[in-house]
Amino acid sequence: MSLDEAAVVAGDRAAGLVALDDAFESLAAVDRRKCQVMELRYFEGLSAEGTAEVLKVSPETVARDWRLARTWLLRELSKKATK
Repeated sequence: MSLDEAAVVAGDRAAGLVALDDAFESLAAVDRRKCQVMELRYFEGLSAEGTAEVLKVSPETVARDWRLARTWLLRELSKKATK
Protein backbone atom coordinates (compact mmCIF):
# COMPACT_ATOMS: atom_id res chain seq x y z
CA MET A 1 0.00 0.00 0.00
CA SER A 2 1.35 3.40 -0.92
CA LEU A 3 1.46 6.33 1.49
CA ASP A 4 -1.37 8.02 -0.43
CA GLU A 5 -3.54 4.89 -0.14
CA ALA A 6 -2.78 4.66 3.58
CA ALA A 7 -3.81 8.30 4.04
CA VAL A 8 -7.17 7.58 2.37
CA VAL A 9 -7.76 4.56 4.63
CA ALA A 10 -6.80 6.56 7.72
CA GLY A 11 -9.13 9.37 6.62
CA ASP A 12 -12.00 6.91 6.18
CA ARG A 13 -11.40 5.49 9.66
CA ALA A 14 -11.24 8.96 11.20
CA ALA A 15 -14.51 9.92 9.49
CA GLY A 16 -16.08 6.73 10.82
CA LEU A 17 -14.94 7.50 14.36
CA VAL A 18 -16.32 11.04 14.12
CA ALA A 19 -19.64 9.65 12.86
CA LEU A 20 -19.73 7.13 15.72
CA ASP A 21 -18.98 9.84 18.27
CA ASP A 22 -21.72 12.05 16.80
CA ALA A 23 -24.18 9.16 16.97
CA PHE A 24 -23.26 8.51 20.62
CA GLU A 25 -23.79 12.18 21.43
CA SER A 26 -27.20 12.12 19.74
CA LEU A 27 -28.18 9.04 21.69
CA ALA A 28 -27.00 10.56 24.97
CA ALA A 29 -29.11 13.65 24.30
CA VAL A 30 -32.19 11.45 23.90
CA ASP A 31 -31.50 8.76 26.51
CA ARG A 32 -28.36 8.91 28.62
CA ARG A 33 -28.79 5.43 30.12
CA LYS A 34 -28.95 3.75 26.72
CA CYS A 35 -25.73 5.52 25.82
CA GLN A 36 -24.15 4.33 29.07
CA VAL A 37 -25.25 0.77 28.30
CA MET A 38 -23.55 0.98 24.89
CA GLU A 39 -20.38 2.42 26.39
CA LEU A 40 -20.18 -0.21 29.12
CA ARG A 41 -20.99 -3.15 26.88
CA TYR A 42 -19.14 -2.09 23.72
CA PHE A 43 -16.10 -0.24 25.02
CA GLU A 44 -15.66 -1.75 28.48
CA GLY A 45 -16.70 -5.25 27.45
CA LEU A 46 -19.06 -5.76 30.38
CA SER A 47 -21.74 -8.43 30.28
CA ALA A 48 -25.42 -7.54 30.58
CA GLU A 49 -25.26 -8.56 34.23
CA GLY A 50 -22.16 -6.47 34.90
CA THR A 51 -23.69 -3.48 33.15
CA ALA A 52 -26.90 -3.91 35.15
CA GLU A 53 -24.89 -3.95 38.35
CA VAL A 54 -23.00 -0.75 37.45
CA LEU A 55 -26.17 1.09 36.40
CA LYS A 56 -28.30 -0.39 39.19
CA VAL A 57 -30.99 -1.68 36.83
CA SER A 58 -32.15 -5.17 35.91
CA PRO A 59 -30.37 -7.29 33.28
CA GLU A 60 -33.64 -7.24 31.31
CA THR A 61 -33.52 -3.43 31.22
CA VAL A 62 -29.93 -3.60 29.98
CA ALA A 63 -30.90 -6.10 27.27
CA ARG A 64 -33.76 -3.86 26.13
CA ASP A 65 -31.58 -0.73 26.20
CA TRP A 66 -28.81 -2.57 24.32
CA ARG A 67 -31.19 -3.58 21.51
CA LEU A 68 -32.70 -0.12 21.19
CA ALA A 69 -29.34 1.66 21.39
CA ARG A 70 -27.79 -0.56 18.70
CA THR A 71 -30.76 0.12 16.44
CA TRP A 72 -30.45 3.85 17.12
CA LEU A 73 -26.73 3.91 16.37
CA LEU A 74 -27.06 1.85 13.19
CA ARG A 75 -29.80 4.18 11.95
CA GLU A 76 -27.74 7.28 12.74
CA LEU A 77 -24.62 5.87 11.10
CA SER A 78 -26.52 4.79 8.00
CA LYS A 79 -27.97 8.30 7.68
CA LYS A 80 -24.46 9.75 7.71
CA ALA A 81 -23.21 7.14 5.23
CA THR A 82 -25.87 8.12 2.70
CA LYS A 83 -25.05 11.85 2.89
